[in-house]
Amino acid sequence: MPTAEFIQPANRWQRLDGVDLLRGLAIFFVLMNHVNMRLLGAKVPYTQGLPAQLVSSLVWNGQFGVQIFFAVSGFLIASTTLRRWGSPSGVSVRAFYQLRFARIAPLLMLLLAILSGLHFAQIQGFVVSQKTGGLGGALFAALTFHINLLEARTDYLPPSWDILWSLSVEETFYFFFPLACRLFRRGRFLLIPLLVFVVIGPFARSHAFNPNPVWREYSYLGGMDAIAMGCLTALYAAKHRLSRTGLWVAGILGTALLVFSLGFSIQAYIWGLGRNGLNMTILAAGACLLIAVAAQTEWQAPRVLKPLLRLGQRSYEVYLTHVFVVLALFSLFVAAHKPMPAVPVLFIAAILLAGVLGELVARGYSEPMNRWLRQRWGDGPNRLGSVNSIEKHHKSRAR
Repeated sequence: MPTAEFIQPANRWQRLDGVDLLRGLAIFFVLMNHVNMRLLGAKVPYTQGLPAQLVSSLVWNGQFGVQIFFAVSGFLIASTTLRRWGSPSGVSVRAFYQLRFARIAPLLMLLLAILSGLHFAQIQGFVVSQKTGGLGGALFAALTFHINLLEARTDYLPPSWDILWSLSVEETFYFFFPLACRLFRRGRFLLIPLLVFVVIGPFARSHAFNPNPVWREYSYLGGMDAIAMGCLTALYAAKHRLSRTGLWVAGILGTALLVFSLGFSIQAYIWGLGRNGLNMTILAAGACLLIAVAAQTEWQAPRVLKPLLRLGQRSYEVYLTHVFVVLALFSLFVAAHKPMPAVPVLFIAAILLAGVLGELVARGYSEPMNRWLRQRWGDGPNRLGSVNSIEKHHKSRAR
């Protein structure tokens, strides 16, 4: 039963443009970073003569993009939990897991099947070496969400496997999230473990407490603080309505923190924020402030931002499939003898084609599978806590 402590002011299920734009920005940085890594690996000196901060902001913000993903993900999961079940303590653990499986598993399983086939076919760039545990070790790590731990202990996996580190962090958090919601039945007590994650996050990323460079980027605790901050944002927004002035302050401050994190990253490292792991905390805080504003204003994006908006709406599909596009385009670039004037075309084509592939995969496979699994398990008031049951509850209270 929902408690008065966490009754949502609205139970509509429309998308939030501001949140999708953040996801679009995040996947943009991931794509730019992965194209950049291929160019550097091929010793293409395309950044010569460019300002260091410009290069850093455009092609080295992939990790920051994932941190934005984490913050958005935490907000969406917590706010969806509140809409479906009215309060954290009302969550159905089984239904929560079913919903996550329906959303995540179909595309993940398809990806792993394709990657296994490419490994057996010995396609360059997709073969998992025995040094990292071979194909069996990679599959086991992917299915048990510890790709990040495997890479920290051994070495980096091929790119299409490597991206699954973030899924390891995210899904491990969501395995425990509904259990914590049931354990800490009063909402205020749920804040305790979430705040603990926020405090521990910078330590997990700091050089002093974590000498392993891979684990500093890929550790569970180093990413879960942003997810926890997203959850806290959803819990706060469900109980408090910001004033017009408060929305302006939150929007300006959130924008300033994002601009500082993404546009002045070198200065942040000079100040020690990177070595102490605080740069990611600042970035997540800025993202959460903008998420709160987007949620309470339901701001509509202008038409000029629609491509980025759509990229964000398909971010999961784009994220899991974009490496195929990057590797294919880069192979063409190398076959053309790595012409320097074609570098901007490579970046632009990678973003456009990755977006198209993500759209096709979402429409043709992941969304239909998501709907089919939910219908099979009974996505209604009796099983999965649909919004209809919450609306009926509120109407009965009003009478």
